[in-house]
Amino acid sequence: MSKTVFVREDTGKDVEVEGAGSSSSPFQTAAFALYLDPEAKIMVYKEDEEVKDYVEISASALKKAKKGAEGIKKKLEKAKVAAEKQKEKELEDARKQMAAMNIKIVDDPNLPVAQKIKIGKATELIGKRVLIQGWVHRLRVQKGLAFIVLRDGTGFVQCVLSGDLANAYQTTQLTLETTLSIKGTIEKLPEGKSAPGGIDLVVDYYDIVGLAPSGEDSFSNKVQEDADPQLLLDQRHLVLRGETLSGVMKVRAALLKSIRKVYVEEGICEVTPPCMVQTQVEGGSTLFKLGYYGEEAYLTQSSQLYLETCLPALGDVYCIQESFRAEKSHTRRHLSEYTHIEAELGFISFEDLLSHIEILITKSIQYVLKDPVAGPLIKQLNPGFVAPKLPFKRMEYIHALEWLNEHGIPNEDGEPFKFGDDIAEAAERKMTDTIGVPILLIRFPVEIKSFYMKKCADDPRVTESVDVLMPTVGEITGGSMRIESVEELLAGFKRENIDASAYYWFVDQRKYGTCPHGGYGLGTERILAWLCNRFTVRDCSLYPRFTGRCKP
Repeated sequence: MSKTVFVREDTGKDVEVEGAGSSSSPFQTAAFALYLDPEAKIMVYKEDEEVKDYVEISASALKKAKKGAEGIKKKLEKAKVAAEKQKEKELEDARKQMAAMNIKIVDDPNLPVAQKIKIGKATELIGKRVLIQGWVHRLRVQKGLAFIVLRDGTGFVQCVLSGDLANAYQTTQLTLETTLSIKGTIEKLPEGKSAPGGIDLVVDYYDIVGLAPSGEDSFSNKVQEDADPQLLLDQRHLVLRGETLSGVMKVRAALLKSIRKVYVEEGICEVTPPCMVQTQVEGGSTLFKLGYYGEEAYLTQSSQLYLETCLPALGDVYCIQESFRAEKSHTRRHLSEYTHIEAELGFISFEDLLSHIEILITKSIQYVLKDPVAGPLIKQLNPGFVAPKLPFKRMEYIHALEWLNEHGIPNEDGEPFKFGDDIAEAAERKMTDTIGVPILLIRFPVEIKSFYMKKCADDPRVTESVDVLMPTVGEITGGSMRIESVEELLAGFKRENIDASAYYWFVDQRKYGTCPHGGYGLGTERILAWLCNRFTVRDCSLYPRFTGRCKP
């Protein structure tokens, strides 16, 4: 006699426990009941105006329930097979892990002694056994073979691990940014294969120096290319490890080296002026103030004034150091701290100054492009870069106003430009990008330039001043001839409401043997933005400082 089971959709439960299927503990579905007992008599709960009780299941519902029971059976059988396979896989994985853990990576004493080198020298040692230490930049591990791209700052090399080295447990646990010490033989890549430098390091031994975390704290979770720029700035210490930013920093190093090379060739002496000062150069509103043993001092805006004092003692001089501007500016070409390349030259004319600036920029760029590290990086970062050629286009301020007005570019008030207007960044960039060549923009009005700039002999309304404008980045250099006479300098101080007494040492340069002289300042980060095709100068500073950002 078949067993009677009860089914109630609203309160029943499809569980296989003692007492399940009774009227007091019904199943939820007839399909589950029939799966447990295909011969069972099914009673389903019915509630309507005529009845509120269990009744025998209808023929159509029974047919549907039998089909559902078959489905449950197949599903559970499939799950059982999958569970068995998973168990087998786990056992196999455990076996492989045990086997991998038993593999010992040993440095073979019979092999030639490995020569410790930097990756940058690897291509010179094909066929030699070497020791290279660095960080895992890219990683691909598969059965019997592993590929590691190692980075040490001088370059990248692909390391190939095979056999036990690839199958060892510690190899399967490697992560991005893990530090390794690797020994192996450098081999030239066969035709049709590609890897950094055209070589492989065929590994025979390696040791983990520092294992980077995996999972939630893995490097790829900390640094993501599409992350918010502010988050990337917070993680700047890790972002620096990327190919783009580290590439810009290498170009930066080559640029500063090239600048110094040109200065040496020109016989110009390097000096190191102070960064803590009690005088201003570019206006009091952009000074960072600090307490200095009970006195007020500032971070320097420019080393120009100190460089001028060196002329009688050291001749032409330059410096490369930080300058600080407290501008609350969020443009893509402003920083609160930047590397300032400045020079002062004695016994020169305005034309001499312009020619010197042209030579410095063009020769420095030539040297950078010839650099074995920086040259290829610029081609990679800025494929369309064209080195500037002499002479640069010369354009007077008054002619720039005419050009802007002719091309319908208004001033900051939305009106046509008039004499005395400052040419804002947007208008300046539009003009420079349209003309498409380096421009020496000269002869700015007295009222929009600094107190120390010399007036033009043929027009006292304007100064012997210059801004160097480059396509895509705008102004990269500003300079001028300096006032030579004491009286004219004091008048400049008065015009700017500056107390001249604090500048006694600067005035003395005119008092004790004045001479015609001029100088300029170059913004390292702006030149790099132009060279490396970066949208913002923030990409060209190791740890950029700007409004609201002074970390890490």
